[in-house]
Amino acid sequence: MRYVAERVGSLAAVTSPPYDVVVRPDGLRALETADPYNIVRLILPQAGTPADRHRQAAETLRRWQADGILAPDPEPALYVYEQRDGHLLQRGIIGALRLSPREEGVVLPHEEVMPHVVDDRAALMRATDANLEPLLLAYRSDGSVTGAASVVERTARLRPLLSTTTEDGFSHHLWRVTDPADLAEIAADLRHRQALIADGHHRWATYLRLREERTEPGPWDFGLVLLVDTARYPLRVRAIHRLLHQLSPADALAALGAPEGSAFRVRAVDGPLPQALATLAKAADEPGAGNAFLLAGDGGFHLLDRPDPALLARTVPTDRPEAWRTLDATVLHALLLRHIWQVPDTPGHIGYLHDAAAAVEQAERHGGTAVLMHPVREGVVHDLARQGIPMPHKSTSFGPKPASGLVLRSLALG
Repeated sequence: MRYVAERVGSLAAVTSPPYDVVVRPDGLRALETADPYNIVRLILPQAGTPADRHRQAAETLRRWQADGILAPDPEPALYVYEQRDGHLLQRGIIGALRLSPREEGVVLPHEEVMPHVVDDRAALMRATDANLEPLLLAYRSDGSVTGAASVVERTARLRPLLSTTTEDGFSHHLWRVTDPADLAEIAADLRHRQALIADGHHRWATYLRLREERTEPGPWDFGLVLLVDTARYPLRVRAIHRLLHQLSPADALAALGAPEGSAFRVRAVDGPLPQALATLAKAADEPGAGNAFLLAGDGGFHLLDRPDPALLARTVPTDRPEAWRTLDATVLHALLLRHIWQVPDTPGHIGYLHDAAAAVEQAERHGGTAVLMHPVREGVVHDLARQGIPMPHKSTSFGPKPASGLVLRSLALG
């Protein structure tokens, strides 16, 4: 299903970032007011209880279909999807991918998931009978313009089905692929590929859960994804930052032993935010610096690095490979959150934000602490995924992410 362009203000105004990237509540309000039909009303419905939220999303979706706001395309298709921002170009294929468990080695997750998020997404998908936004999956070809890549590049030279430019400056173009020869060429190429979940672990876990609930084959055996060939279009890897709602920066620093910094070396660093983040990046790359984090929320910035080896040995689990034990996210959750700060990993205590400026702004506004992270190297992600070792949840943010609202998949329509 897609929006009927003539029935909405603009295609840009009805799109949204993925549900877990929307900064709440400010970003949510901005999207809701951008257009009465913005997709955020489906992926993040607002009501008093979870059951009411999911029921509201289902009713909204049915109403938009009845009113001709959303309509199914006339025939099944795959879609070539392009995103551009200055010199950055990404192209991939959107379609329904047959689901497979981790053991089959076809789709590799690299992060753990939070059960309450999967519960919520599953209830939403059951209520709406739809995949409302595509996951981002990365696969790697040999880099040649053959197979799926050949179809993508040929199709991208044609006139697009739709084009729009979103507020973040990205232009989006979509083409429909229905030619049987093109579809067969894509399928033959991808049949033997392996994909990494770049973004959408909770939705993939939701797909698998909902498929397991059904005894007969059907549309729930598939899930909506965007597949990007990273040999041709490398993804960017960014960090996901933590917002500690109920811990002030003063209390966080006091618990660390600052100014002495017994658990970590703790130093005040100069702002503004871009300069402080540059200091974090430099510290993370210094030999012997170990794990590094940036604390903010009181108008200043404090760099944490060189953790105490004895504390690491006592608090970080030893039953995983060294690459996992030394991850910033592992050390953050095991040593800082659980051992030193004793912060439960629940929505009331920890928020996960992709934007560093938003994390700092919310921490300063509400008296919390922003813990800013340094990105994980992409090679580490792939190595751990191939070993079947999941990273802590919300360890990475791959992008650019597909805009939600350009392609939806109705399971009620088959």
